[in-house]
Amino acid sequence: MKLSIIIPCYNEKKFLPKVIALVKDSPVQEKEIILVDDGSTDGTTDLIKNELEQEVDKVIYHPINLGKGAAIRSGLEHVSGDLVIIQDADLEYDPKEYPKLMAPIIEGKADVVYGSRFKGEGPHRVHLFWHYVANTVLTILSNMVTNLNLSDMETCYKLFKTDIIKKINIEQNGFGIEPEITAKMAKTKCRVYEVGISYYGRSYSEGKKIKWQDAFKAIISIIRYGILDRK
Repeated sequence: MKLSIIIPCYNEKKFLPKVIALVKDSPVQEKEIILVDDGSTDGTTDLIKNELEQEVDKVIYHPINLGKGAAIRSGLEHVSGDLVIIQDADLEYDPKEYPKLMAPIIEGKADVVYGSRFKGEGPHRVHLFWHYVANTVLTILSNMVTNLNLSDMETCYKLFKTDIIKKINIEQNGFGIEPEITAKMAKTKCRVYEVGISYYGRSYSEGKKIKWQDAFKAIISIIRYGILDRK
């Protein structure tokens, strides 16, 4: 199966070259890399144009910062693979684990696979207790309205059959995209699996961008797409 890898990127000049190298070296033979520069202002755009364009299959430039959801929407317009995964443009997630995520779909058991940072035997950086609490609360709230039993709804590593993710009308531009996708995916009644992954979390001083206000936006998305929107 061909894997389409969408990399939303905003102000990741420091990490982006390494991330792209790791994605290219990932043990998936047939893949395409779609990079979306979401209006970076730190020199990332020039880095891509001067050094990285030839390293990927497609680059999309947003003239202004629109948010992760908008970047993913742009990327989805260009995917040609059988499967789609989102790869954040930092070093928190390990592309070597793509085959682990793909396995339940290749074996014919799943349509969607979530990579859980809270399960499995891989290394997990120990830090940011309150970030963990926020993730746990959001996952529980999401599970309550979707009737799923995920351990990590907010994970970046969500792997979809392409026909599944393309049926989902993504509306959120920011980090509210995670509960939105989960709620809308749950309504399709597709087969969802979860596998444990490694996690090399960054601190805020190292460039982590998710803030407490994003948790409140996620709660609004859970209510809107899980409870109010019954379509």
